[in-house]
Amino acid sequence: MTTPQTILKQYFGYDSFRPQQEEIITTLLSGQDVMVLMPTGGGKSLCYQIPAMMKSWVTIVISPLIALMYDQVEALKANGINAVCLNSSQKISEQTSVLRQVESGEVKMLYISPEKLFSDNILTWISTIDVAFFAVDEAHCISSWGHEFRSEYRKLGNLKSHFPSLPIIALTATADATTRRDILSQLSIPDAPVFLSSFDRPNLSLTVLPGRKRIEQIEDFLSRHRGESWIIYCLSRKSCESVSEALERKWYKSAYYHAGMPSGERMIIQDAFLKDDIEIIVATVAFGMGIDKSNVRFVIHYNIPSNMEWFYQEIGRAGRDGEPSDTILFSSISDIISRREMIEKGEMAWEQKVLMQAKLDRIVTYAESNICRRRVLLSYFHE
Repeated sequence: MTTPQTILKQYFGYDSFRPQQEEIITTLLSGQDVMVLMPTGGGKSLCYQIPAMMKSWVTIVISPLIALMYDQVEALKANGINAVCLNSSQKISEQTSVLRQVESGEVKMLYISPEKLFSDNILTWISTIDVAFFAVDEAHCISSWGHEFRSEYRKLGNLKSHFPSLPIIALTATADATTRRDILSQLSIPDAPVFLSSFDRPNLSLTVLPGRKRIEQIEDFLSRHRGESWIIYCLSRKSCESVSEALERKWYKSAYYHAGMPSGERMIIQDAFLKDDIEIIVATVAFGMGIDKSNVRFVIHYNIPSNMEWFYQEIGRAGRDGEPSDTILFSSISDIISRREMIEKGEMAWEQKVLMQAKLDRIVTYAESNICRRRVLLSYFHE
């Protein structure tokens, strides 16, 4: 008889579950809605992939990034699991082929973008096929109180009205208490059990340094750790380019990555980084969601992030293999002022600005703290 344990071993190569994974899987298989908060690298994907393997019908996974979809689909195929993705970047012939594969019953998981889900009569098509459940990845995107609100995610609240009998599993790495409540409300699953894992990453070293002579400090770190994988986050596209070019002049294999670049160029750079052809990615927040690279040893914040959620998610890209890794945050008054000005000039409601200012205050408290910063970080997530 197929069990979660046998699938875990056969398809994913693990001998045992991490804390809470098995209970989450059992809850979902019982037909209940569920919400999962696990840190980056904590094993969220297995919480819906294993139940999907145990069901006869297709599981629909809603994912915000096309690049992330392709990565996950390829990883599943490499493990012998038939998965496909559907998004607007595909040709009509490709989309038609995907729909036919799902209709034939040969697909276990269909990854789809929220934009595609609510276009081209896809919802009507879904009502004609057998679906096991919905998985909403990066669920914090549905909440305007979260750190990466996306308006297209709002429509996901309609899933329950269209498919009231199908369970929903919502997954995210970072959400404070207010955001968690809003996610459940927006998805119309207010009574779903919430599984909250520890946010502590003992293998990550947390360091804050004054934001003076940043390039010189980075070069000093790099000179002592050549050949390692690094991510450097910057506030602006311009600073991404200038920092990367400064490192290239010192003969480091560096590249910049931001939303102003053509998508094809970004894909090439991301792929080169994943293959270790590039040592250092200098990026805005456009880079990183779902990046499955286990050997990132350093994450540097060249500028102070806008909130603790972003900061936590970004440092979580270091040390996913469990090995000791370093995170460094450069803090300066000028960066804090820039962040405050961005909020003030932003096109958002007054209540939203107040919230964003409060979130910025918390990351400033982290940077200026004179107690253990791990305590400050964990207390933000009520741990």
